[in-house]
Amino acid sequence: MSSFEAARLEFGDNLRRLRERGGLDGKDLASRLGWHPSKVSKIERGKQTATDSDLIDILGALAVPDAAAAQLRQQLRDLRLKQLAWRRQLRSGHRERQRQDLVDEQTATTIRIVDLMAVPGPLQTDPYARAIFATQADLLEVPAGDIDETVAVRMQRQQMLYDSSKRIDILIAEAALLHPVCTPAQMVAQVDRLVSATSLPGIRIGLLPAYRPLPHLLPHGFWIVDDVALAEKVTGEDRETDPEQVAIYERLADRLWSVAITGDDARALLLAVGRRWAEQAR
Repeated sequence: MSSFEAARLEFGDNLRRLRERGGLDGKDLASRLGWHPSKVSKIERGKQTATDSDLIDILGALAVPDAAAAQLRQQLRDLRLKQLAWRRQLRSGHRERQRQDLVDEQTATTIRIVDLMAVPGPLQTDPYARAIFATQADLLEVPAGDIDETVAVRMQRQQMLYDSSKRIDILIAEAALLHPVCTPAQMVAQVDRLVSATSLPGIRIGLLPAYRPLPHLLPHGFWIVDDVALAEKVTGEDRETDPEQVAIYERLADRLWSVAITGDDARALLLAVGRRWAEQAR
C-alpha cells in the first residue's frame, strides 16, 4: 500500500469514528447529505478521496467541533499533497510499483489470480511483458524509459512460482490468449511458457474456455494476496481490505474454478492455441 493510500484510509477511519460517535450509520449520514450510501462507504474505506465541499458537508452534518474540524481540514490538505506525489510517481514509470508488488508477494502465503484479457505477470515472457508495459505507458502518457528495469523486476517476481511455502492459483480466460499482444512468434513462445507452467509443482493453473457459460460476468480480473483483493483497472488499482468484500472475491474465484479446465484438458487447449499462432508466424 502506498503512503497516499494509507493516508486516505486513515482519513476515512477518522471520519467513520466521528460518524459513529454521532450515533449514525452510513445510510443515516448519506441521507442527511443527500448522497448515495456508497459514497460515504468509499470515502470511509479509503477508496475515494473526499473533496473540500464533501468535508464541509460532513463536518456540518455531524456538528464537529471547531478544533477537530480544523484537524480534519489539515489532514485533507496533507492527503492532497500525497496524492499529487503519488500521481507523479505513477507518471515516472512502472518500476517502483513492480518493486512494491515484489515485496508484497514475497511475504504472502496465498496468491489467487484471475485474468480475463492478458496472461498474468507471473507467467509472462519477457517480450510479452515488454509489449504490455509499452502499451500502458502510451495510454497513460507516462515515460516508457524504465521498461527494461520494469520488465526485469517483473521477471524477478516470477520466483514466487518456485516457492513451495506458497499456495498459488492462476486462472486465465482463453480470450487472454487470442489477442496478439506481441508478434505471432512471440505469442507462440508465450503459450509454450504456459504449457510448461502447468507442470510446475504446487501451482494450480486453470483455463476458462471460450464459449463456456460463466457463473458470473466479470468486469475485470483480480488478485487475492492473502487477505487483500486487488483489482487493476484502466487508470489504477483498487485495493480491498474489508473482510466481507474480500470474501466476495474469494467466492467468485471459487465459482470460476468450478467451470475451469486443468491438467491435460488445459494443456490440450493451450497446444491448440499455440498451433494457431504458429500458423500465423510462418
